[in-house]
Amino acid sequence: MPNVTRADAQAAVRNPLAFIAARWTPAPRTVRRAALAALVMSVVIVVTGGAVRLTGSGLGCPTWPKCTEDSLTTTSEMGLHGVIEFGNRLLTYVLCAAVGWAIIAARSQKPYRRDLTRLGWAQFWIVMSNAVLGGIVVLVGLNPYTVAAHFVATAALIAVATVMWHRTREGDAAPRPLAGRAVRQLVWVLTAVSVLLILVGTVVTGAGPHAGDSSEVPRMPVDWETVSKVHAVLAWIVVTLTFALWFVLKAVDAPEGPLNRTRELFLILLAQGAIGYVQYFTDLPEVLVGLHMFGSSVMWIWVIRVLLSLRERPEADVPGPAAPAAQPSRATSASIAAPR
Repeated sequence: MPNVTRADAQAAVRNPLAFIAARWTPAPRTVRRAALAALVMSVVIVVTGGAVRLTGSGLGCPTWPKCTEDSLTTTSEMGLHGVIEFGNRLLTYVLCAAVGWAIIAARSQKPYRRDLTRLGWAQFWIVMSNAVLGGIVVLVGLNPYTVAAHFVATAALIAVATVMWHRTREGDAAPRPLAGRAVRQLVWVLTAVSVLLILVGTVVTGAGPHAGDSSEVPRMPVDWETVSKVHAVLAWIVVTLTFALWFVLKAVDAPEGPLNRTRELFLILLAQGAIGYVQYFTDLPEVLVGLHMFGSSVMWIWVIRVLLSLRERPEADVPGPAAPAAQPSRATSASIAAPR
């Protein structure tokens, strides 16, 4: 192992990412896997956060940033609810590690791709702000509006993580559209309605019976039946738009990428809708609600993937070193040198 000089140590302290990048070049597959790990952990944190709420463990640690006034960790007196809530908090560190790994891998890739590193840092700051927001959720006693904001921030994290993962498999040339303007506009409408579907879904959660704690937690002052029906109507609009998009892509003989992503999204939406209707008519069993939250994350990832599949970005043309001038052959040299 080479000796580390004082200058090396000072450089590592001043800019550790540049220090690592100067000494390590990850393979493209490593960068892709790092970005995928960050995306997977962003979905895992949604599922575990849902488990906290659905098991009534939202105030298992009644304060923040400590678990209790006197302890940083859960205590035996707090029982299973404390373990579940504190375990979810610990997973935030795992998420940070995954995002940090994605940042390091992106920063160390050669040639340096600034956009990938920025997408990694965007995830980091969303995680940090959402951690603070999670603490506020606890401090205000699981106020449903703060819980909804907490989930929306996680949806933003998933969107950025999906974009970064997709960009690791693209080049840096200017994007070239793979479909016409009308198709792209249809996908943007699909994306906008999907965002609205997620937002209304947080209202359904905030008005529903799963308050996140065994004590009496106020719910959003809206009629749960009405907002659930609005949510269902929006879901059907998303399904219809997705089917229309697949039909149009098929009609214009679009490339396989957009067609496959759209078909996959359609199947995900059908499964998600089936779970939604079953949970509605069975009085919201916790397992199905948790599965519906997982499905919401997967649906959102595929909406972003459909949007990104409508363009391609090949590797940018990087000018290489100038080719050496061709050396004349001996016969040519002799011909030039011969007197005329």
